[in-house]
Amino acid sequence: MEKRTLLICCLMLLFAAFAAAQESAVKKAQQNFDSAQKSLQNREYDAAIKSLAEATAADPAFQLAFVQLGDVYRLKKDFEQAKSSYHKAIALSGTGTDARVYYSLGDVELKSGDYENAGKDFRTFKNNYKGKDQDLLIRTDKYIRDCDFSVLAIKNPEKYQPLNLGNAVNTKDREYFPALTADGSSLIFSRTVDGNEDFYVSHQSADRKWTAAAPLSTSINTALNEGAQSISPDGMYLFFTGCNREDGLGSCDLYVSHKNGKDWDKPFNLGAAVNSAAWDSQPAVTPDGSTLYFVSNRPGGLGGYDIWKTMLNAEGEWSKPVNLGPEINTAFDEMTPFVHPDGRTLYFSSNGWPGLGNMDIYYSRAQENGSWGKPVNIGYPINTFSEETGLIVTPDGSTGMFSSVLKDGFGDMDIYRFDLPTAAKPLPITYVKGIVRDKETKNFLEAKVQVVNLKTKEMKFNDFTSKDNGEFLAVMPLGSSYAFNAISDGYLFYSDNFELTTTAAGRPYVLEIFLDKLKPGGNVILKNIFFDTNKYELLTASVTELTSLLELLQANQTIGIEIQGHTDNVGNAADNQKLSLQRAEAVYDYLINNKIEADRLSFKGFGATVPIAKNDTAEGRQKNRRTSFLITKI
Repeated sequence: MEKRTLLICCLMLLFAAFAAAQESAVKKAQQNFDSAQKSLQNREYDAAIKSLAEATAADPAFQLAFVQLGDVYRLKKDFEQAKSSYHKAIALSGTGTDARVYYSLGDVELKSGDYENAGKDFRTFKNNYKGKDQDLLIRTDKYIRDCDFSVLAIKNPEKYQPLNLGNAVNTKDREYFPALTADGSSLIFSRTVDGNEDFYVSHQSADRKWTAAAPLSTSINTALNEGAQSISPDGMYLFFTGCNREDGLGSCDLYVSHKNGKDWDKPFNLGAAVNSAAWDSQPAVTPDGSTLYFVSNRPGGLGGYDIWKTMLNAEGEWSKPVNLGPEINTAFDEMTPFVHPDGRTLYFSSNGWPGLGNMDIYYSRAQENGSWGKPVNIGYPINTFSEETGLIVTPDGSTGMFSSVLKDGFGDMDIYRFDLPTAAKPLPITYVKGIVRDKETKNFLEAKVQVVNLKTKEMKFNDFTSKDNGEFLAVMPLGSSYAFNAISDGYLFYSDNFELTTTAAGRPYVLEIFLDKLKPGGNVILKNIFFDTNKYELLTASVTELTSLLELLQANQTIGIEIQGHTDNVGNAADNQKLSLQRAEAVYDYLINNKIEADRLSFKGFGATVPIAKNDTAEGRQKNRRTSFLITKI
């Protein structure tokens, strides 16, 4: 609405400038022209068009009426009629045409995909404009770059065949802003029915068809509007936009809801740490849940709407939002961010970077130094002279989803999918999916699950399993090794590590975890305690596992443990015995240094005397080289 009002004001100023130089000598033409001015002031555009058409019919040489008629058609987005009117105005005065008419003509040509002529007319305007409006010149240069880019893009089209998701998802109403869980099993989207915007959900059946969409939850859907959502990869957290609410800080704020069993908790406002008195919307959460990207027009930005980010600290508090800066944002608008589950590919829409006009879709890659690479236009014909926004990409990176009004639709805006161009695909990922149960009863458990990249030490997942079904889902980039821990009150924690170097992209690494209750004699192999060969100094990759052990001892103040070191049978038995003892002692010292009472701890080295696998294979020897702990008292 602000942009529309601004355009009206600009048009009226342009009319005033021309009017000072020209009036019609034909009385009827001037009367109709004056009548059109009154209609425009009242925003009665159809009436203004009728009066201006009558003015030009009465005086075919009335240049100003043709210019104004083009501007009103431009306002109404009837670009063909606008072009016709501007061409008639130019024909009437030839080289004496005010340069701004060429700007207006170039604008409607750009918006209708006539890039070659638009580029020529913008250049004509720039070469003949005598005014001092620097913003207008900056915008002109931007549009010239758009035209030059578009001509080349059309000559090198991407393969593109959008497919409608079908009538299980789409209806005669508007469906838009799709969001997928990491396993691709649930699709959440916005639908507007009779002016009310709510969330709907559809699930993918065994035959990969979408089930009939249903309202998401009465805990989230209200009589107010909810939209522009982002769901965490595990499907447990929904971030979304709520507008004009009693607890709102601005016109639109960011909210979050947590899934509790089969339903959703009441959403809560992310608060003043994130939201502002301005417009805050279109959240996009990273796969590890640590960073939230969103769009805002708050002060401090580079343009009208910019992409910002906020980060979650160890205390569960969101940091002060930071603008992504000129790597992503421009003096124009950037919107609808989407961070792929790879955590390194950002998709967004912009009308500031070189494109095919209006809003185009771009992608950028995170660099090793933490910055964002230069945005890349996803290409033609995915992008056109119309508005393209709201792209998401499936977890396996093969497919894009977006909303549009196309010929095969069911009425209004529908959700479509298409094969993503190779260059625009994200990094390959998979996901770890598991269930945590009680070992004896097989009941589901709520447990804290942590997954850490052993090379980078990054915490890739840190959350609780579902109370309802003990499930968790964590997205992992391929090509790395990970430490895994699961811990629940009253139970021994679970320790494991795995490599995701050969797993096929999109194919899950599935775990079923059984936890033992705390009791004397309980034993846990610490699979993420690491030493260099023949050394006993703890490597930094061991910190996550040691922290889990610390938490267990701190949460259960009465238990005592014996730390046990073991080796394989390679080498001298006495050396192995000594090394196993030193390694057990290293863990003991770490716990003592972190204020665990000495009378609760002991350590012992066993050398190669207690193997758990045969020592005649490399795999067996690796299993035998281990550190474990035994519960000695409760």
